[in-house]
Parts: sequence; C-alpha cells; structure tokens
Amino acid sequence: MSRRTLALIAASFVAIFYGANFSIAKDVMPHYVQPYGFILLRVLGTAILFWLIGFLGPKEKIQKKDFIRIAGAAFFGVAFNMLTFFVGLNLTTPISASVLMVTAPIIVMILSAIFLKEKLRFLKIVGILVGLAGTLLIILYGKGNHLTATNPTLGNFLVFVNAASYACYIIVVKKITQKYHPFTFMKWMYTIGLVLVLPFGLHEVLEMTPEAIPISGLLKIGYVVLFATFGTYVLNIFAIRELKPTTVAVFIYLQPLLASVFAIALGSDSLDTVKIFAALLIFVGVYLVTKPTEKVKFQD
Repeated sequence: MSRRTLALIAASFVAIFYGANFSIAKDVMPHYVQPYGFILLRVLGTAILFWLIGFLGPKEKIQKKDFIRIAGAAFFGVAFNMLTFFVGLNLTTPISASVLMVTAPIIVMILSAIFLKEKLRFLKIVGILVGLAGTLLIILYGKGNHLTATNPTLGNFLVFVNAASYACYIIVVKKITQKYHPFTFMKWMYTIGLVLVLPFGLHEVLEMTPEAIPISGLLKIGYVVLFATFGTYVLNIFAIRELKPTTVAVFIYLQPLLASVFAIALGSDSLDTVKIFAALLIFVGVYLVTKPTEKVKFQD
C-alpha cells in the first residue's frame, strides 16, 4: 500500500473522528462531567500521551524566547479554544457547531490581511461577506431541541469564537512548527495549556462521581481524549505531509456532513431549513476564500 493511500486513509479517519466527536462530547456533558471539567480531563490526557510519545521523537530543547509564542499557541489552540467550544457545544446542537467550525479559513484570511498584510482580492472579500452572512444566520436563527440545546444563540456564538481562536492559533503557531519537531512542540503546548485550564476545570473534576459513570460514559470520555484529540493530530501530521493542501481541505469540509450523519443517527440533532441554507452560505464563502488566485503546482 502506497504512502499516499495511507495518507488518504489517515485523513478519512481524522474526518470521522472529528465528525463523531460533536455528538459523543455532547452526550458526555453535562450528564457525567461539566464542560470545564471535561476540558481539563481532555488536556491532561492529551498532555500525558504527547509526553509519552515524545520520548520516541528527537530530544530538542526549546529556546526561552520561543516559550512566549508557545504560550500564545497554548492559549488560542488549547485553553480559550476548548473552553469556548465545549461550553458552546453544551448549549447548542452538534450540527450547528460543526457547520460553524468550518468558518476558520475565513477568519484566517481576515487575520492574515490585518496582521500579515496579505492582499484581499475581490472574490475573497465576497467570500468573507457570504461566509459571515451564513455564520450570522446560524448564530441568530439556528435552533434545536430545547432539551439538548438550552441556549443555542449563545452556544453558536461561542463555537464561532472557538473557530476564531483556532484561526489565531494557526497564525501564531506557523513559525514554531517549522522550527521544532511536532511532538516536541505539542507536549509543551499542552503542558502550558494544562496550567491555563486547571483553574477553570479543577472544581468540576472534583465534583465528579466516577463510580456513577457507566462504562459507556467512560468510553466516550476516553474517545474524546485518545481519538478526537491526540489521534486526530498524529494522523493529520502524516496526511498533511503526503497530500496536497486542497486534498486535505476536502476532508475538513466533510466533517459537518459526517457530524450531521452521526447526530441524526444518534438522535441528538435534526436538520432544518436554516441550518441547510446557512451551511450553503458558509461553504460558498469558504470556497471563494480558499480558491487559489493563481495556478500553483503541488506534488503529492
């Protein structure tokens, strides 16, 4: 089996793991653990796994000046990112959350124009406006089952803030990932992230009653840590190295579709006209923003 085929399989599993994560994480909160407590468990488990696997990677020493950038990455990529996502997901529906997550490329383009002085062409500006229109539509009017989506407007807004935080993370982390091995960087990022989320989640973890959590609940918590966090990152590294950026992007855009399939199958969400129309606007916006303005040759 070729490396390209293995990379396609890896990218497929990343999309599946992320797609299922919306419904599985939603089912854990707040029945077995509150959102902040769940984040602490997720970051702690992932940090331990990256330190363990880090022993297999190169023994690199982080320069003191780079810890500031890693701390910024930990804030935007771990702490603030997860805090807004899990609280938002707890308040809204899996399908709405998964659709809003796709807005990240649009926000990256906006931030790149502001901080990196990248030029915005007409089509990209149109894409930003169309995508943000879809985002506003789903934030204001994307409702759900009142039993599972207790405050969808606030929840949708927080998931959008999460996407913005992830976009900031991409901007901040760019130089660091080129300087250090991924395992070296990630173990430190998650360690600093653990320190940042500890004050928020400690009391909720202490309030947990592990003996009352069924095996299914423990397996779902384990899934989020092992597969939806640690596993997706490791598989993504391999996929990004072997495939074209446009190929990897296709799998990212599959995540809302897979999330919808899982959510409907598990009965945790349903489709409606607002979600469908908003998703179409966001996808059109993302397409226009990420469409190359000139021909660039890539090699697999």
